[in-house]
Amino acid sequence: MWEAQLRVEAAVRALRQGLPAIVLDDRDRENEGDFVLLAEHATPDVVHFMLREGRGLLCAPLDAERARELALAPMVAESQDPKETAFTVSVDHVSVKTGISARERALTLRALADPSARPEDFRRPGHVFPLVARPGGVRERRGHTEAAIELARLAGARPAAAIIEILDETGEPASLSYLERLAARENLPLLTVEDIARVVAAWDGAEGGAVGHLSASPSLARTGGTAPYIRLPRLERSDVVHLPSEYGAFRAVAYREPGAALSAAGNCTAREHLALWKGDISSDRPILVRVHSECLTGDVFGSYRCDCGPQLEAALARIEAEGGVLVYLRQEGRGIGLYEKLRAYALQERGFDTVDANLVLGHPVDARDYDVAAAILFDLGVRRVRLLTNNPDKVEALRQYGVEVVERVPLEIPPREENRRYLEAKKHRLGHLLSHL
Repeated sequence: MWEAQLRVEAAVRALRQGLPAIVLDDRDRENEGDFVLLAEHATPDVVHFMLREGRGLLCAPLDAERARELALAPMVAESQDPKETAFTVSVDHVSVKTGISARERALTLRALADPSARPEDFRRPGHVFPLVARPGGVRERRGHTEAAIELARLAGARPAAAIIEILDETGEPASLSYLERLAARENLPLLTVEDIARVVAAWDGAEGGAVGHLSASPSLARTGGTAPYIRLPRLERSDVVHLPSEYGAFRAVAYREPGAALSAAGNCTAREHLALWKGDISSDRPILVRVHSECLTGDVFGSYRCDCGPQLEAALARIEAEGGVLVYLRQEGRGIGLYEKLRAYALQERGFDTVDANLVLGHPVDARDYDVAAAILFDLGVRRVRLLTNNPDKVEALRQYGVEVVERVPLEIPPREENRRYLEAKKHRLGHLLSHL
């Protein structure tokens, strides 16, 4: 198991760097090796390399949700493929000319991964062949399609990849020895579908769920540790929808933590979170991001006891103007919940500050965690961020979960008489960077 984990981690590192990995399937299946690349990292050079060295058919594995979002219909009504590969109709991006060049196919691949892309952004048929992965991934089908999507998720990327069969100079499927020489010559990771399945199975046993990532820990990565990954939570993801609002038109997707169930009244018993975004968030440039923890009293009822509502409004206005992402976490009351927050408010009315009130009630000063935020950002394909926050602990927490915070963008709200004491406690006792006090 340990060797499989190391091979998968090597592949994840390469994929995040925009390099392909070589994945072999089972000997009793196709017994072939494929190049696998994250679609969001498809460049003309790497696509040309894969076409030249692979010589097979360039395909684009997607998860079923992404295929639905782009309205990609099956290539045929009744497939006769003995391996049950789920081809959709082929596509080109609408901006290309012939669609056949490496540059144009790279553009189409990136568009397939772009969360802002719509069905009308593609022509049908085309020169890139999408494949739909089974919902159960490699648990359900041991194909390159499912393996590619599992790797994309482990890498924290969008569920879209590029694969191409590797043929040797005679035009026949490459042998294992050929693939080993190719991997050594090009310094590319070589792994098997079985490796991926073993890692996923081990993860399932510990976590369960549907959307998960291996997050690179910066400290371990810098020191050259042998296991530079943190396991982020697996989340269930809803369909992506358009959300017009008084702040602008956003795209929205909901996430649900594992173990969700419906009560007798039909209510969900698991925590649910929301992501909104505006503009192109698929590029490698740092994306403006606000990670906002729920504050019902401030966000909805406009409470003056805190600055949460105005911060949320200011963040949405910035994202509407500049593009970016809002991650809305259901961590009410710094993680202690609405009921306990109001108990803390009662103590504050008796003279305790926001820190001591939590401690008197037996709660941590701040019970929030940002692993879910990192998992959501990775699922959206966002890894480099300009973080809207006054809280240096939030910056450090996201970095520890593998998010590259390249800039802290202040989000200060002028104090009111009603929240001045609260903000002073945040500044002097929690270390928030507030210049207005």
